[in-house]
Amino acid sequence: MKLNVKALGLAAGIVWSFYVILAGLMAAFLDWGTPFVEIMGSFYIGYAPTLVGSLIGGVWAVVDGAVAGVLIALVYNKFASE
Repeated sequence: MKLNVKALGLAAGIVWSFYVILAGLMAAFLDWGTPFVEIMGSFYIGYAPTLVGSLIGGVWAVVDGAVAGVLIALVYNKFASE
């Protein structure tokens, strides 16, 4: 059985984006997870513990998660076919 590459990419991007936005908002309003947001901000330009920074991080994360999901599906499908 093979994985649907597009579906896994989209799902991974949406889920990762949700958690990145959530972490940014929690850091902004509850001062929880700030070190995570600061570290990820060094990868995702503009990601910061603010409302706007959280949304910017979410855009980066949906792209990053989608690429990771596609790569995982492609590698899985390659190994599953052998």
